[in-house]
Amino acid sequence: MTPITVRRATSADLDAILRFQQGVVDAERPYDSTLKDGAIRYYDLEQLVNSEQVHFVIAEVDGVAIGCGFARIDTAKPYVKHDRVGYLGLMYVEPAYRGRGVNSAVMVELKRWCRVQRVGELRLEVYPGNASAVKAYEKAGFMPQMLEMRMPLDCSD
Repeated sequence: MTPITVRRATSADLDAILRFQQGVVDAERPYDSTLKDGAIRYYDLEQLVNSEQVHFVIAEVDGVAIGCGFARIDTAKPYVKHDRVGYLGLMYVEPAYRGRGVNSAVMVELKRWCRVQRVGELRLEVYPGNASAVKAYEKAGFMPQMLEMRMPLDCSD
């Protein structure tokens, strides 16, 4: 396989990133019955790509975008030991390229940038039922922290 390159995203990548975001949404629908039908935008992509507090990257093969991800610097909760946390989001790899180290290459670059920024910890969100994603993140060194739970309420009465 041609080598994977990872580079900083630009505004010219927004169409590909929008497609990747919908790929994430489509992959997550089976795990979240609360998601609206149709196209969903989790993030303001243009703001993320242009923010100095975000490192948004594109993975490419032969100049073709095949995946992406971002690291955003957030203020940590006041009760934890570190001041800042790196939130990883929109981690996506085109299905034809999965299992080839693309996500790993993206993670290496995002972790590198967070270290340079002196970020004390990385966090991300993943649906517990998404076993392949959980396994990939555990392989990268992440561990479960807290399970968020929900309860739908019937407000019709």
